[in-house]
Amino acid sequence: MEHIELFFKSIFIDNMVFATFLGMCSYLAVSKKVSTAVGLGAAVIFVMAVTVPLNWLLDQYILREGALAWLGPEYADYDLSFLSFIMFIATIATMVQLVEIIVEKFSPSLYNSLGIFLPLIAVNCAILGGSLFMQSREIASFGLALNYGVSSGIGWFLAILGIAAIREKIRYSNVPAPLRGLGITFIITGLMAIGFMSFGGMLTGDDGAEKKSDGPTSAQVEEIQKDVDKKLAEYTKEKGQ
Repeated sequence: MEHIELFFKSIFIDNMVFATFLGMCSYLAVSKKVSTAVGLGAAVIFVMAVTVPLNWLLDQYILREGALAWLGPEYADYDLSFLSFIMFIATIATMVQLVEIIVEKFSPSLYNSLGIFLPLIAVNCAILGGSLFMQSREIASFGLALNYGVSSGIGWFLAILGIAAIREKIRYSNVPAPLRGLGITFIITGLMAIGFMSFGGMLTGDDGAEKKSDGPTSAQVEEIQKDVDKKLAEYTKEKGQ
């Protein structure tokens, strides 16, 4: 259940584009055609699926305070968390280079259409944000980290695919001249973000039940009522005397 909840929450509720507005540069620049949006979205899914769990391992066994205890008790006090940004970006850059080599080898047309934005995945804030969110939210296991990386990538993929499909169709619409281009794109992005906010109620249905269960039970209410009646009777008796 935890994996399912994290999967849907990362895609729809904590969407990288519509909830935190990360990765907007490539989201806006490569979303003019569906074909290029699909290619870049697939590359982002692959990079996040690999880098988030790898960075989880780095965080758990090297970077955080006390993580080096497995080397011996003399290393238990070491804290290398200040290296998190450098190590995370190095891991991401390595994976992006691998993706760039694969895309150039098997799909030169996609490689040429993506242009500079393919190597720029290395500094895409959505990619780094996935690893930093993983660290700050203290994801408990490697499996959950892998789940979070894949689902966050899918969320970004759906966002860029959706805006690319709309931008292809909107070319045939009579958009007012001042709003053509990025203007109408920003407006559509805002409306899509509002739509994704509606998914926030998907995983909050149990919260109300949990809050209700925190209140007093019927037996506790009855006991409190008896205590109040007893004190009231004593007070009335004192006043009568």
